[in-house]
Amino acid sequence: MRIRNADMRDLPALTAVEAACFPASEAATERDFAARLAVYPNHFWLLEADDGRLISFVNGLATDEPLLRDEMYENAALHKENGAWQMIFGVNTMPEFRNRGYAAKVMEQVIADACAQGRKGCVLTCKERLIHYYETFGFHNEGVSKSVHGGVMWYDMRLTFAPFGKMEAQ
Repeated sequence: MRIRNADMRDLPALTAVEAACFPASEAATERDFAARLAVYPNHFWLLEADDGRLISFVNGLATDEPLLRDEMYENAALHKENGAWQMIFGVNTMPEFRNRGYAAKVMEQVIADACAQGRKGCVLTCKERLIHYYETFGFHNEGVSKSVHGGVMWYDMRLTFAPFGKMEAQ
């Protein structure tokens, strides 16, 4: 298995995995992914099986804004390549490959890359049942988010890096 960044050829696979992982009201569409890939393909981390099948991926834009806003999902132009924060829109793993550590492997790569790129940290929103999962990576729960994405309740989660590329204790 390997982790790599995406390009436009990955559009059908990304869309299929997203549809398998999220309800339609929360899932990014093919059009959303096409817009994102056109602007920030290097902010997609894809875990592929040895046969090239997409098993898991993480994506999101970079920005100087400290909170993930719903508009960021739909407007790829909000991406700022040298932004202070790496936003994480989704952590996707095909259902038949869950609970094997694949998503964790991708998350660890995202975190390492964001740290190496000199960002302040990573930001995501998650459902209450996943707070503990993201805390295992060092994310801190900042409470209920203002996000209304998909019509569900989300929680703001933040992982802050200390100077010199080390994660701060929360």
